[in-house]
Amino acid sequence: MRKKILGSHPEQRGRFEDALDLAEIATVLVTSEDAAHPIEHAFDSECGPGASRWVAGEPGDQWVVLEFDAPQDLRRIVLEIEEREVERTQELALSVSKDSGRTYQEIVRQEFTFSPRGATFEREDWTLAVDGVGRLRVWIRPEKSGGPSRATLTSLRVHGRAI
Repeated sequence: MRKKILGSHPEQRGRFEDALDLAEIATVLVTSEDAAHPIEHAFDSECGPGASRWVAGEPGDQWVVLEFDAPQDLRRIVLEIEEREVERTQELALSVSKDSGRTYQEIVRQEFTFSPRGATFEREDWTLAVDGVGRLRVWIRPEKSGGPSRATLTSLRVHGRAI
């Protein structure tokens, strides 16, 4: 019999324990970061509403790229975004490269609409089957209308091939 103690938030505990250890197998490239909200926050063990998060250091389009030390077979990506202060529509696209970033293939594109008086948190869990990925790129347009908003990312977890 296997047993896990989930603690006070069972829907969040244990969700990322089978994720790839990105600190060990990848380098993160990022266009900018707010000193109080560095990119490491998107990859720490916190998740869910109120968790730490990455915030871009400047408004406008941003990129977060995971450059893997060796090609990875990706099977699942879980992403969370929280925005409690500004009403906006954030656009996001995930792309993969198998040739050291010379070309990318888009695998997901989605919009997230946030309103302080309504929806403030989004979680997406995408299942995929992409082998031999050298780079995973997350492109974020923080305000689809082009306003001066900063991109945010609460958590990003990447899962590989099940063994």
